[in-house]
Amino acid sequence: MTRQLPLGVRLRDAATFENFLPAGNERVLDALHTADAPSIYLWGAAGTGKSHLLQAVCHQAAAQDQRAAYLPLAEPGLHPAMLEGMEQFDRLCLDDLDAVAGDPVWETALFHAYNRLTAAGHQLLVTANGSPTALGIQLPDLQSRLGWGPVFQLQPLGDSARRQALQQRAAARGLSLDDEVAAYLMTRCARDMGSLFALLEGLDEASLAAQRRLTIPFVREYLLRRSGS
Repeated sequence: MTRQLPLGVRLRDAATFENFLPAGNERVLDALHTADAPSIYLWGAAGTGKSHLLQAVCHQAAAQDQRAAYLPLAEPGLHPAMLEGMEQFDRLCLDDLDAVAGDPVWETALFHAYNRLTAAGHQLLVTANGSPTALGIQLPDLQSRLGWGPVFQLQPLGDSARRQALQQRAAARGLSLDDEVAAYLMTRCARDMGSLFALLEGLDEASLAAQRRLTIPFVREYLLRRSGS
């Protein structure tokens, strides 16, 4: 069972391990495939795949008949009380810890949730934009516990790996994206993978509606329409 929020937040179908290009993050993937540490802490800049990996853990858990929960802490409307009872899940995935770091109510709730999870023999997985010591966490016991398991800084993709990841995602959507078109996209969009994947999704819908392949002229037209030029 994979628990999701009653807020319209759902796991993305494409957020799987198969759709994640390691490119320097192989040790991270090895750690995530197992559940033998009390916690795993992932940190890095936006677009390095933190949310993707947490959701991939949940998809894998569901495939293995395990229980997993995914909570994006930056989502508005969440309350620390949502952490109560989460120890029933084999793997609790908390995204964007930096969104609540420094809040004493959240920190206390997280501390107790961590203790309940470890007592049950289950695992906490956390992402943030900085290391446990760089988030401004005020509760020392929580900060120390977040470092009990492996702490990984996710490495951003280089240009070649970005292009490969973009082409891999396109192929998964049934699109042909040659090197020239991929390079064109990468020079006309924010270079983080989230922005590139969002652009690809829009192009997929547009190409399907127009019954046209992804060529540079088509991409240029799409970008002009999108910008209102």
